[in-house]
Amino acid sequence: MSLLSVDHISKSYGDKDLFKDLSFTISNQQRIGLIGVNGTGKSTLLKVLAQIEKGDTGHLDHAKDFTVEYLPQEPALDEEKTVLEQIYYGESEMMKVMRQYEQVLVELAEHPEDATVQNRMLSLQQKMDETDAWEANTVAKTVLSKLGIGDYQKQVSSLSGGQKKRVAIAQALIQPADLLLLDEPTNHLDNETIEWLEEYLASYKGALMVVTHDRYFLNRVTNLIYELDHGNLYIYEGNYETFLEKKAEREEWERQAEQKHRNTLKRELAWLKAGVKARSTKQKARIQRVEAMKEESFDTNKEQVDMAIGSTRLGNEVIELEGVSKSFADQKLVDDFNYLVVPGERLGIIGPNGSGKTTLLNMMAERVNPDHGKIKIGSTVKIGYYTQDHEEIDGSLKVIEYIKEVAEVISTADGDEITAEQMLERFLFPRSQQWTYIKRLSGGERRRLYLLRVLMSEPNVLFLDEPTNDLDTETLSVLEDYLDQFPGVVITVSHDRYFLDRVVDRLLAFENGDIRRFYGNYSEYLEARKQEEKKKQEQKKATSAQESTRRSNRKRKLSYHEKQEWQTIEDDIASLEEQLEEVSEGIAEASSDFDKVQELYQKQGDLERQLEDKMERWEELSLIVEELENND
Repeated sequence: MSLLSVDHISKSYGDKDLFKDLSFTISNQQRIGLIGVNGTGKSTLLKVLAQIEKGDTGHLDHAKDFTVEYLPQEPALDEEKTVLEQIYYGESEMMKVMRQYEQVLVELAEHPEDATVQNRMLSLQQKMDETDAWEANTVAKTVLSKLGIGDYQKQVSSLSGGQKKRVAIAQALIQPADLLLLDEPTNHLDNETIEWLEEYLASYKGALMVVTHDRYFLNRVTNLIYELDHGNLYIYEGNYETFLEKKAEREEWERQAEQKHRNTLKRELAWLKAGVKARSTKQKARIQRVEAMKEESFDTNKEQVDMAIGSTRLGNEVIELEGVSKSFADQKLVDDFNYLVVPGERLGIIGPNGSGKTTLLNMMAERVNPDHGKIKIGSTVKIGYYTQDHEEIDGSLKVIEYIKEVAEVISTADGDEITAEQMLERFLFPRSQQWTYIKRLSGGERRRLYLLRVLMSEPNVLFLDEPTNDLDTETLSVLEDYLDQFPGVVITVSHDRYFLDRVVDRLLAFENGDIRRFYGNYSEYLEARKQEEKKKQEQKKATSAQESTRRSNRKRKLSYHEKQEWQTIEDDIASLEEQLEEVSEGIAEASSDFDKVQELYQKQGDLERQLEDKMERWEELSLIVEELENND
């Protein structure tokens, strides 16, 4: 069933056409991955679909009750609201009831004996029934729990950037919508959370369109790929892996079509040049056709980021950490850590957000001093540091000025010289864009420009802090190819599983306050963790079985009092269950009598505790009886 029809949508900024004359439909349950080089308009297209921005031409058609939920790259939350108010926003009846219900839960926890609060709780429970909100509430709690959001009453203004992103994701997932639009949802999420998000989206009821650089995520979540390329939209059935195969076929077909076009044009020009006689009307039509063929263009020059940049010589001594410790706000991030970086090393640093990964990288770069220990940097080391923030980019500079601050000419690995202008072209910045102010670039274009600046300094040790954030999949692929050829050291902090598998062969993993060394890539590390967890569970079961056996062996017969207890315990349990049923009926009948309801609530709690104790005791006695019967 078609949910949304997009008809001839176009969008430009200044003299730059982002996309033109796009037409497509989105159907229920479609999982669409939107990809393309940074600056092609992916985020803008999402905003047009969310009706945050309008297209220059064209229109959208959808049903009257059609709803869209949109997660931007940089969520704009209301700083004055609590997490609860932010997540359950909106004026739908279900959202209102869920907000009120969560609020009264907090009040009841603070004032459990308050009859007014108890009555409000009963009323809201009835409203939850009427609006079918229980399932939505369960889903919401699951989402919040998996995203690590526990304090619903916390003010949004007090949250960190990563926490705000998680709140925004929860808000987008919880709100009922026909179409969910996600712009870089995996940025700043740890790998465990990303894997949960993949599983959750697999069962999402509406349609989905996602912009992401995470290629494993694309491969596992999508069943359709939309590629924005030079203002045009290409649609591929299948996931990201299938897209790569089909795109290669499309490019090969376009090359063949261009060659055929050239051959035809060559023949037509030769005919005209020879002045072959023909009726004047036919000759005029032929000339017009040739002129039209001259104007026709083919997009077969595949733009690539050429990374064949040289690096300065690196000696045998790189970086050595001896007894390094570092704490922030009474939290110990690194404790008595020793490590030796060797030439040619490919090291990945992984772990939960806030565990100390970037701090360790900053200490290696001598940007942060350790509290204890020392760090030795080799005399030939030249560090190129790609950071995850934008603080080093001056938006008032023009693109060419920013690059020429580092070098006007650099040497390639083959000894050739390349100018700054040529390097910018290889990084997909045409001459017409090189005199643009940096502040006019998209976020992804700024990151690509910053990457070029780091590499143009010709480092021999590369520090990459979350390099995959905001870079498009094409640039990432070429960066990975470059790192394969890079002769120096690469140390990267990353949560991108695909990137880690491609680039590193050893890991430093922050685990529960310790830093674990692991030789292998990220997938191998995950498999090792799974095997370790499986072994722990097996050991736990074995220990539990042994303890159960020991308990059985210690007690081979029932005492006189235990025999008396065993004969009556099932009747006691039945009696307690009957009393609980009577109390529940009494609460329903006396709902308007606050004093009576309060008294019955108290009795209900006492009976439930007695029943729980009896059930646990019944289980203990039944094990002893079973053991005695088996021995007999």
